[in-house]
Amino acid sequence: MMNEPIRLADALSVLGQEYRITGREDRWVFRAAPIDDADEECICFCSRSEERGLQMIGETRSRAVICLDSLDLSPLSGADKTFVQVANPRLAFIRLLHRFFVASPEYVIHPTAVIDESADIHPEVSIGPGTVVGDECSVGRGTVIGANVTLYRMTRIGERVTIHSGAVIGADGFGFERDSTGELVNFPQLGGVVIEDDVEVGANTCIDRGTLGDSVIGRGSKIDNLVHIAHNVRVGQRCLVIALAMLGGSVVVGDDSWVAPQACVREGLAVGRNALVGLGAVVLEDVPDNVVVAGVPARILRENR
Repeated sequence: MMNEPIRLADALSVLGQEYRITGREDRWVFRAAPIDDADEECICFCSRSEERGLQMIGETRSRAVICLDSLDLSPLSGADKTFVQVANPRLAFIRLLHRFFVASPEYVIHPTAVIDESADIHPEVSIGPGTVVGDECSVGRGTVIGANVTLYRMTRIGERVTIHSGAVIGADGFGFERDSTGELVNFPQLGGVVIEDDVEVGANTCIDRGTLGDSVIGRGSKIDNLVHIAHNVRVGQRCLVIALAMLGGSVVVGDDSWVAPQACVREGLAVGRNALVGLGAVVLEDVPDNVVVAGVPARILRENR
């Protein structure tokens, strides 16, 4: 959390988008809070439009509100508040939180972590208690790994990655073949896992190693808690895979796609770029680029704009 107050005018430089300000710029901000729980010393945001947005902004005790640039704030002209109007209030608020309200990580390797001597660990890395890092692993600069995480051998983690507690990266994929007697013969899993820069992996998520090549999570993608990603999967850049989703073996997910909670994508399929797989969908055939699919089995609903 922030240790000292900030002047609102100084905070606006980090918004990352054009803004229009109404009211005093010399206010001091001490905390960030939800709009319905904010007091006079807090900054908050409101993404609602029209009457509901005006009502929420008018009722909040906060005197510094980030809100939509499309709002007509003239009904609130008598309020002793400062309004910062932007195209995307939530994004502007997130940038402000990162700059002023989130503490910088401390790079500490907990004494109970077990790290193989062959692993390549950057000095600026945090590794939590009980975590195991196997042989031939690497962890890049600025990465934070929580408690009780397991990185199996040949797991390569990029820079500024966050892996939350209980995740298992690089376990064997589920690959078997029956012989003539019906016995199941294990297909050796010889590949690894590559997690590129700026990825986040949620708690208790499992990402299996590749069979012969690598399983890959692309730069900037975010994987939620309790997700299963099978062997040889390749997730593109800036994707989101949400809680309880399952990507079967060798699935390919294109850049900027979204896989919703409890969705299941059958092995060997491709999900196109900028596609959205809806809540609980069961995907049994390839998903084209730029579409929304949902249902059991999944069907195309509309273009994803």
